[in-house]
Amino acid sequence: MDKIYESIIESLIFASDDPLPGSEIVKAIKEIDGDEIPLTSEEVEKAVEMLNVRYKLNDIAFRIIAVAGGYLYATIPENAKYVGFLSSVRSKRRLSQVALETLSIIAYKQPITKPEIEQIRGVNSDYMMNTLLEKNLITIKGRAETIGRPLLYGTTDEFLKYFGLNALKDLPRPREIDEIMKDEDFLEQKRKIMMNELEEIIENETNTTDDDTSETE
Repeated sequence: MDKIYESIIESLIFASDDPLPGSEIVKAIKEIDGDEIPLTSEEVEKAVEMLNVRYKLNDIAFRIIAVAGGYLYATIPENAKYVGFLSSVRSKRRLSQVALETLSIIAYKQPITKPEIEQIRGVNSDYMMNTLLEKNLITIKGRAETIGRPLLYGTTDEFLKYFGLNALKDLPRPREIDEIMKDEDFLEQKRKIMMNELEEIIENETNTTDDDTSETE
């Protein structure tokens, strides 16, 4: 492939906030240079592979990955835990342990109804379901063919983006999850995040108490 187009593909992916499908890259280039340009999605994929080889040879800290049916820049796995910790601490979209538990059930059992989720969790899931819907991590997939025809829920492309997955088949197997849960780096990162959340709770409670005191005065 022409080095110029490799550079253009690199620029398009870099400039995109969301995963950019190969077909959209081809369309963008042909809109500018004409339909006669012999460029296909397969050639875009090859260009991405070549770019990643170059990044690796030059010890670059990021790669182009396939996520949610498109291409996106991401840090290398070796650095992911550091970036992940920083994002977990700062991100307003951080999910609680309960939300992650509910989301995991939906991801692995979809399409699934709310009563089925509650049967697995053993508690009411109204709040968690609304939270996940608001964050666009899950969506309504239809209705079950059972009594009352309850709504069916499944994950979205936003879910794939959030967890850096290209497709649902890339979800880790239960055995892999057990290994991750026992990993010392993961446990240390989890401890730091929990401590940060505890500090936030204490700070919020302190601020609330101060406000109440001021109003009383």
